[in-house]
Amino acid sequence: MSQKAIEKVKLEISVVLGKATMPINQLLKMGRGAVIELDAGVDDHAYIFANKKLIARGEVVVAGENVAVSITELVRGQD
Repeated sequence: MSQKAIEKVKLEISVVLGKATMPINQLLKMGRGAVIELDAGVDDHAYIFANKKLIARGEVVVAGENVAVSITELVRGQD
C-alpha cells in the first residue's frame, strides 16, 4: 500500500475518562479552563475508541506537564 493511500484513511480516535450529566445552560456558561467532575475514580479505566468502536482500555499517565493514556488491554471484536 502506498503512503498516499494511507494518508486518505480517516480514523477518529477518542478517549473516554468518565461521564457527567449537566443542563445545557450550565455547559454554555462554562469558560475555558472550567473543571467538570466526572463519575470515574482514579483507578478506573480510560476507554479508547477508534471510529466509535471500543478497541482498548488504558490508564491515565501524568509525567510533568504531559498527560497520556497507556494501553493496558486490547479489546477483541466479535467479527
